[in-house]
Amino acid sequence: MIELKSYGMQSHQGPHLNLNEDLVEADLVNNLFMLIDGFGGSNAGDRAAMMIRDNLKRSYTKISVDPEATLPFFYSHKYLIEGNALINAFFSAHQNVSRDNAQRSLDNRGGGSVIAAAISENILTLVSTGNCMAYLYRKGHLSLEVLPDSLASLSRDSYQSYLHSVPMSGIGLFEDLHYNVRELKVTEGDLVVLLTDGAYSRVSQDEIKYTLEKNLESELDAIKELFRLANDRGNLDNQSAIILQF
Repeated sequence: MIELKSYGMQSHQGPHLNLNEDLVEADLVNNLFMLIDGFGGSNAGDRAAMMIRDNLKRSYTKISVDPEATLPFFYSHKYLIEGNALINAFFSAHQNVSRDNAQRSLDNRGGGSVIAAAISENILTLVSTGNCMAYLYRKGHLSLEVLPDSLASLSRDSYQSYLHSVPMSGIGLFEDLHYNVRELKVTEGDLVVLLTDGAYSRVSQDEIKYTLEKNLESELDAIKELFRLANDRGNLDNQSAIILQF
């Protein structure tokens, strides 16, 4: 069994916004980490992000701690119980946020891009929707493990890539929920990095790798440096990141 040695996380409104619609959450009892990028009308994105967080945590913990619990939306033998629990939690949150949006005017509806990570033994399950990203740093190599579902997928042009970070999926965004699942077998020394678009869209993969290697003693310092680099290049968005060290 591989233990989580340490972690760092931070969420900030960024240099130009007064409201932070992002959220980060660490549930060490259930080995669950969540990164949420809320969106929507005035004062709707932050409310939606909190609703998503609460729904995900409530649904996931109910299923993951009880092997006999009902999986109301989805089941696949391909994934561990944690993966099935996360997928069901995403559908539950999507249903509840969509139901809440249906009672609101268009300018007061919200939703969120999400990436959630669940640890079980030596397997890290990542489930995502929208414009969040995940990297694995292992033995000097940085690999992209979760690709954002955004307009960037329609373009091969990396010039001004921050213009392509509009989400193509998300909890509460469309009638159908589109999501990605990735199961990673982690080993000692691995770093897993979860980022919202305010943190990654103006920073290259090589720069993320350089930052991790420069600040391996402090995950929070690495996060702050990534934020600073993005902000120096004109970031206008909220920023959130989680780094897990195994």
